[in-house]
Amino acid sequence: MGLNDPQWGKKGNSGPPDLNDLWNNFNQKLNELLGNKGKGGGNSGGGQTGGPSFNPFGGGARLVLGIIVALWLFSGFYIVNEGQRGVVLRFGKYVETTTAGPRWHWPYPIETAEVVNLSQVRTVEVGYRNNVKNKVLKESLMLTDDENIIDIQFAVQYTLKNPEDYLFKNRSTDETALQVAETAIREVVGKSKMDFVLYEGREQVAASATKLMQEILDRYETGIVVSKVTMQGAQPPEQVQASFDDAVKAGQDRERQKNEGQAYANDVIPKAKGNASRLLEEAEGYKQRVTVSAEGDASRFKQVLAEYSKAPGVTRDRMYLDMMQQVLTSTSKVLVDQKNGSNLLYLPLDKLIQSSGGATAASTVAPAPATPAVNGETAESAARSRETFRSRDREQR
Repeated sequence: MGLNDPQWGKKGNSGPPDLNDLWNNFNQKLNELLGNKGKGGGNSGGGQTGGPSFNPFGGGARLVLGIIVALWLFSGFYIVNEGQRGVVLRFGKYVETTTAGPRWHWPYPIETAEVVNLSQVRTVEVGYRNNVKNKVLKESLMLTDDENIIDIQFAVQYTLKNPEDYLFKNRSTDETALQVAETAIREVVGKSKMDFVLYEGREQVAASATKLMQEILDRYETGIVVSKVTMQGAQPPEQVQASFDDAVKAGQDRERQKNEGQAYANDVIPKAKGNASRLLEEAEGYKQRVTVSAEGDASRFKQVLAEYSKAPGVTRDRMYLDMMQQVLTSTSKVLVDQKNGSNLLYLPLDKLIQSSGGATAASTVAPAPATPAVNGETAESAARSRETFRSRDREQR
């Protein structure tokens, strides 16, 4: 009610206004707003228009009260989306958990409903906030098993699996997740070497921390499922960064030299093994060849011996001719018998050219003994020469 209301501050009346008059005025204005006009009275005075009802629960008030009750009941409707759960409390006590869809509960203050998103991926950051450059040193500096200090930052992503545990079993579940993540990573780093954490063991450290976090969170009944632990950065403290870089470079040079030596060994050793294997195979082949040749010579000697015992003279001459053919094959000299021959000589130049490698061979004529001579070529060439001489002698006669 405004201060300029005519009921306030009347002359000669310094006391508070009459409550009945105030209620009547309020009722009248409400009826005017709702279009509820006053009806005529039924008394014998006739014709006098009846004023507004003085009943505090008259038509307008009941309508307003009904609207208020309807709005109060309507406020109990709520919608649970997919991937969410609705937790209903009655006077602060857990009643039920509702699934996706439109739901209703008794409005406040009888019941309340809190919608919890189970599919949302939540993140806690350890060692930094919002950006890796914004470090929190009291969280990021950790001691390793070899008594070195490293500066490490990582993020933990998790979802919810039980809304009741998340809401009621712990006072501040997200803060609990942060503390559990820090505790788990400190335990894992404290059991590992510095080089292992910084280089080859990052994935293993993250996996071990994830397992340990889940065990602690389940023991606290937080209703949280750890989905991923991501290493954002791991390095020595800034005060010793330069010295550490020098040590890293020295280690890299050592690994490079080891790799070069290993590559050289991988190149030389297979070649040496291959040469050794080749020599062994050649020796084995030579052994087999000599053995087979010796066995063949022995067999041939036995066969010759059997023929020699049958005809010693013929076999001896044949062996002599074979030996002379074998010896004289590699020489370029020509032996000619002039005693029974003529002045026309036959020289096998084609054979001489082949034996001398393309150069013209000079023939040397020398007197021969009475024994039949054999030229430096094959026995067939000598026989062909004698047949030529005989045919020429017949023509002269």
